[in-house]
Amino acid sequence: MKATKIIRFALLLFFTLLMIRITLPYLSLDTDVKFLKIKQWVIHNPIWKTAFFIHVLSSIFLLIAGFTQFYNPLKKFSILHRAIGKMYIIIIVFISGPASFIMSLYANGGLPSQIAFSLLSILWVFFTIKAWIEIRKRNFVGHSNFMFRSYALTLSALTLRAWKFVIVLIFHPHPMDVYMIVAWLGWIPNLLIAEWLIRNGTAAKILTANKK
Repeated sequence: MKATKIIRFALLLFFTLLMIRITLPYLSLDTDVKFLKIKQWVIHNPIWKTAFFIHVLSSIFLLIAGFTQFYNPLKKFSILHRAIGKMYIIIIVFISGPASFIMSLYANGGLPSQIAFSLLSILWVFFTIKAWIEIRKRNFVGHSNFMFRSYALTLSALTLRAWKFVIVLIFHPHPMDVYMIVAWLGWIPNLLIAEWLIRNGTAAKILTANKK
């Protein structure tokens, strides 16, 4: 069990640091780097541009915050745990979630991608709000389950890129076809795995183990 816990911790830490590395180039607010090179057709739209930088830069905090909520000694310090959790919820519901929805309306890959990313944004905000409602009712199990689902969608920022890398490496499809595929693959498997872990009791064991 201890080895499994260490592996989970190491994997999540690795992918969190990877996301930080991916995000760092955007700290310059340069509009001609990385992903933005293929978004020049919309980069001059102030609404999209603002939403992009808000979403991308806040994702660093959200990944780290989620990481600390599930896998760290800080869970023993309830005040700090609650403070980080509240910030996670507030940023998703009022800042990053709405920004990601705006971005979804301009997603590469046309209507299929736009629908996929719109659903992702809506469910992300919905699960996070439900987590807040459940903790207000002192329903700790319900709160943990919805936070588990919320963080599974937060991790789509990583899994989307992983799927994109694998698909391009193996199949070499047209770029827009890639976006239509990863727009769905980036988050649906995450949510299905989270649901499976919740229903078979593994999620509860993970959360309980990290309280010890």
